[in-house]
Amino acid sequence: MQQLGSKGRKPWAFLDEFRGTFFTGQWPTLPEMFTISCKRYKDRPCLTIYEPGRISLSYAEALAKIKALARWLHSRGIKKGDKIALTGKNSPEWAVAYMGVLFSGATVVPIDYQLTNDEMDLLISTAKVRILFVDEEKFDRFTGDKTLNLEEIVSLGRDKGVYVYDLDGPEADMDAAESQDLAAILFTSGTMGNPKGVMLTHENLVSDCYLAQGHMNLYPTDVFYALLPLHHSYTMLAVLIETLSVGAEVVFGKRMVTKAILKDLKEAKITMFLAVPLLFNKVLASIIRGIKEKGPIVYGVISFLMGISGFIKKVFRVNPGKKMFGFILEKASLTTLRIGICGGGPLAPSVFRKYNQLGIDFVQGYGLTETSPIINLNPVEHYKETSVGQVLPWTDMKILNPDDRGVGEVIVKGPMVMKGYFEMPQETAETFTPDGYLKTGDLGYLDSEDYLYLTGRAKNMIVSLGGKNIYPEEIENEFQLFEEIEQILIRGYTEGKKETAEHIEALVYPSPDFGRIDDEPEKERIKTRINRIIQEVNQRLLPYKRIERVTILDAPMEMTTTKKIKRDAV
Repeated sequence: MQQLGSKGRKPWAFLDEFRGTFFTGQWPTLPEMFTISCKRYKDRPCLTIYEPGRISLSYAEALAKIKALARWLHSRGIKKGDKIALTGKNSPEWAVAYMGVLFSGATVVPIDYQLTNDEMDLLISTAKVRILFVDEEKFDRFTGDKTLNLEEIVSLGRDKGVYVYDLDGPEADMDAAESQDLAAILFTSGTMGNPKGVMLTHENLVSDCYLAQGHMNLYPTDVFYALLPLHHSYTMLAVLIETLSVGAEVVFGKRMVTKAILKDLKEAKITMFLAVPLLFNKVLASIIRGIKEKGPIVYGVISFLMGISGFIKKVFRVNPGKKMFGFILEKASLTTLRIGICGGGPLAPSVFRKYNQLGIDFVQGYGLTETSPIINLNPVEHYKETSVGQVLPWTDMKILNPDDRGVGEVIVKGPMVMKGYFEMPQETAETFTPDGYLKTGDLGYLDSEDYLYLTGRAKNMIVSLGGKNIYPEEIENEFQLFEEIEQILIRGYTEGKKETAEHIEALVYPSPDFGRIDDEPEKERIKTRINRIIQEVNQRLLPYKRIERVTILDAPMEMTTTKKIKRDAV
């Protein structure tokens, strides 16, 4: 277990000068952390959106609105331990509501705004929510529903009901949260039935925020891009909380469309772009397509130069790519980008490699909601393209029951590991080993430098006729740069009722840009091309990993808001 980050970094050392005055103990709470940032950077931009003009709150202005909201909540009888729900698209108002709840001492329950009404109702009831902050588009629906027994409903937009920025209350001594108190309850994917609410304390979130910086330098001049939904632990921690911890600026993205993303990246001069594999794949595919359009000779020369750039960056730790490919990055609106971070799912090493070759410091990380979420992150100066990153400082990671390859279930201990599942003691106990390690459900192995290599989810593993373990995610990664494929899911199937060994099937939804699947001649052309891609990939795979059956889908598979296929729904 490392005590310091990469290159001996300890970016949380500055907290020592505030310990004893702004907070006590090892870590501040989230309100204490934000107050420290306001003390250091009160005039710097904090929360920004372009709609279309630039609207921004400084740290001092954001703190004033957050404290006013906390006073209002206190005047409504909200106290430590009460649950306040928050749902809506990314916005400065969302962030103010989130922090306002925490400043009041209460617990925030962020809810996916894309859930159905019934799913939202279930989560609100399960968490025993007293007050709801909600987007304008769903405001009327909740104000008309008296069955949830909500005491107040507040709008995150100006045009409906009581607007969050207009709230205030009298000065009062509030019972502030402590480091071990519950900060948030995050419900994981698959919310119907008996939903699991992950309980994260202030210490969980704040420690994870600073320990992740042990592998990466962040600056108050950085501009983060909040594109993925903020209710998800990845964006909440790695974008919003990280931003607020260093006095940086967060810009809220409104649409997950490539053209809109590139416009935001350029206009807002984004330096920190955190996204999931699907988005990074689309941006890279757009760049590669633009290079190919210049002809095979130009494409060949640029590919050769990218190889040289990547070699220099990897071996000599010097980054020549930004100067060599500045014209490409300019066209792709990536010139200001300092670091790209991929999380939320496996990324093909080839994608990782190409971004670094182009001169972008590009890394990936790993974690889960139950770990706040980051537990591994690739250091920029010593990244490994096939790894999801080095174990964070103060984090103890092991491999449970490793096989002859060293592959087993990843288990972890650390200050970022959850308190448990909300009112689910049995499920909580089952998630931990007898000696207190969280069982992640992911399979992988560690190298001698504590870098983690994932092979897949334990529950998704396919067992072949020869008894070989096959991890679908490893096969799916081989298809990430084929533009003709929008979605692919690999799964096992059996040919007879008595057969236990599994064969491999690919479910493929072709890209709409590639052709229309409702037109028979087009459908045949698409089918032929997809089969050729499958054959090409099969040639690269070991025999027992090869795809034997292909099903081309007429409609896309259901996805989470972080753009992962819902395997259980297929």
